[in-house]
Amino acid sequence: MDEFGIGAPLPRLEDVRFITGRGRYTDDIPMSGLAFMEVVRSPYASARIKGFDISAAQAAPGVLLVLTGEDARAEGFGGYTSKMRKTNRQGEPNFEPPFRILEAERVRFVGDPVAIVVATSAEAARDGADLVLVDYEELPAISDIKAALAKGAPLVWDEVPNNECVFVELGDRKATAAAFAQAAHVAKGEFAISRVAHASIEPRVGIGLYDPVEDRYTLHAAVQAPHTTRNEIATRIFRIPENKLRVISPDVGGAFGGKGYSHPELALVLWAARKCDRPVKWVCTRSEAFLADFQARDNLAQVELALDANGKFLGVKVKNVLNLGAYLTNAGLQCGFHHVGSICGVYTNRNVDWEVSAVFTNTTPIIAMRGAGRPETTFMIERIIDIAAAEMSIDPAELRRRNLIPTAAIPYDTGFVHTYDSGDFEKGFDTAMRMADWAGFPERRARSQARGKLRGIGMAYAIESAAGVRDETAEIRFDTSGAVTIVVGTHSHGQSHETTFRQVVASMLGIAPKDMRMIYGDTDLTPFGRGTGASRSMTVAGSALVCAAERIIARGKQIAAHMLEVEESDIAFDAGVFTTRATNRSVDLAGIARFAHDFRQMPAHLGVGFAERVAFVSDGINFPNGCHVCEVEIDPATGETSIVGYWLSEDVGVVINPLVVKGQAVGGIAQGIGQALCEKIVFDGESAQLLTGSFMDYCMPRAKDLPAIEIKSQEVPAPNNPLGVKGAGESALVGALPAVINAICDALRPLGVKHIEMPATPARIWEAIEQARRAKAA
Repeated sequence: MDEFGIGAPLPRLEDVRFITGRGRYTDDIPMSGLAFMEVVRSPYASARIKGFDISAAQAAPGVLLVLTGEDARAEGFGGYTSKMRKTNRQGEPNFEPPFRILEAERVRFVGDPVAIVVATSAEAARDGADLVLVDYEELPAISDIKAALAKGAPLVWDEVPNNECVFVELGDRKATAAAFAQAAHVAKGEFAISRVAHASIEPRVGIGLYDPVEDRYTLHAAVQAPHTTRNEIATRIFRIPENKLRVISPDVGGAFGGKGYSHPELALVLWAARKCDRPVKWVCTRSEAFLADFQARDNLAQVELALDANGKFLGVKVKNVLNLGAYLTNAGLQCGFHHVGSICGVYTNRNVDWEVSAVFTNTTPIIAMRGAGRPETTFMIERIIDIAAAEMSIDPAELRRRNLIPTAAIPYDTGFVHTYDSGDFEKGFDTAMRMADWAGFPERRARSQARGKLRGIGMAYAIESAAGVRDETAEIRFDTSGAVTIVVGTHSHGQSHETTFRQVVASMLGIAPKDMRMIYGDTDLTPFGRGTGASRSMTVAGSALVCAAERIIARGKQIAAHMLEVEESDIAFDAGVFTTRATNRSVDLAGIARFAHDFRQMPAHLGVGFAERVAFVSDGINFPNGCHVCEVEIDPATGETSIVGYWLSEDVGVVINPLVVKGQAVGGIAQGIGQALCEKIVFDGESAQLLTGSFMDYCMPRAKDLPAIEIKSQEVPAPNNPLGVKGAGESALVGALPAVINAICDALRPLGVKHIEMPATPARIWEAIEQARRAKAA
């Protein structure tokens, strides 16, 4: 099975249906008697609701139903809750605000849902929604972190003085203070990590159905974790048993964390379906998505790095403030707390003092996005290293080399959260240096200067923690014909699971990938699953498949021994065939399966059937890592940046499919480049109105913005899972953000520009150049 087993560059099997237009997305599902839902949203960032007038909407042509926040309150629905709990400055549990599917008394961000209209067509629903009258009393609003913490700032929640929901101190303050006292140099920086939109190619969509005979709901939805969605809606909103709700998630056009947790609209279509006694569909428009899709990142950090006279790192201090938005989503706090361990990077820096606070603002709530906290933390350490290198007149690559964790020291306890169980950071570093021809950069810079351009090179060595959600189920099932079906609890929405999971089973059982069927994304067909996120799928679901395959082989040997009339110890298995060592008689897996389903032939003690289901729990998280080098050229007359080279030496453990791994890396780098150069959600400072409400205002990277990206894999197997894999879906993004900004700052440093905030747009770069020139002239 080498041609399509583990390590083979097998083209994606799922691409056949996608490139021929045969993908099946939620919006493609036909329904008889389908109605359409429109959501009425608050036009104010902060306002008190004084009343509703829905009479005109109810009388509008085609309108079937109008429901408001008052109706939701009368139903006694629950609300969404946060997965993580922390404390405030007084050491008390943090305040968790009510997060309802419709608001009845007060709205707290532009786009907060207050009512729904259901009609016989999408157009009629939109027209009806325009007729819903809500009497608002507008209140003062705040949109950014500093404004929220300012004395006398308006309160998003009366129960939270100063808008600060959480305050936590991490690390060893005493040891870090002692390290700083010995420092020959302390580098300081303040960084703003911009807020970004997930902007998946397929907007969010849901279709709700209700069966009054079974008193049971069915939700078809574009989500990346169907079982999590079922749990949130059933137990938290409707307060019903989970078996009263089925969630089906077919093909999904991108997610990046934004579809990992339930938004209010998915509960609303189910409620509307019950009230209307017909299926109800809601499709988010792109403009609506900018308002209502939970957003990501958005925090401020003050970072200090202490070094001795030789540039050895002694300790790091961080004061980090997170913008939560108006509510606590399921994963809002996780983004700021689960990944603080990344601040140590791949360096021998054991002293950390970290203060983390989280504040409410009148903005769209924050949720996880690809990397979920690791890009932000990695940016902090990798950016401050470059600042220290400039201040100490040390080459930034050389400064990193002096502080790298040596290969001989692995496993390495960082002294703060993590112990790295595998990795070869020295090899990764050296490989990236050669790939990028770091030594030849001065000559390239000189050639750019001769053409009137600025050239810069930036490095970031990123390490992240992956597969933190450590349990998953998988099943390998043979039917009476001998055909095989794979069932997994994860979900594929761009990760190539339909190819790579088949490759794992192919390597184990010797079955061609094209001969396997795969099931996922349906809570009735997959009894348990954690979905896909946190770069976990191959680590846990892939390992579950390995364990299931091992059990299939073990059971197959028992059955083969009975069929071939030999002892089980005489049976060998290879490439899908069981063979007796003594006689060379054999039977393949399909033959075993057909035999195993015939109760007249199977011995009673073996039972009937040929299937194995495994619930796998990994021994711990793993640590994908990679050394990024980015090279840019800037036109000082316009501030326009061109990325002229990008190199990545990465370690994601054993590579199941090199084509897939490279695709994931290129996609992650593209997202990092997007945030570094152009992407940012912006709210008005006074009204908290969204100013970037379309792709005319929110700039996304295009193909022309990306260079040819060279990637080399350094396979250092992870010791805590049977495949030896590490998460590959997010690690490239984690390092891309600081690598790009470091390169831009390196290009601008000769002019006297020390730092530039993301996104480094042409206007921002041009302004920084002009300010530096004016300062020099003065």
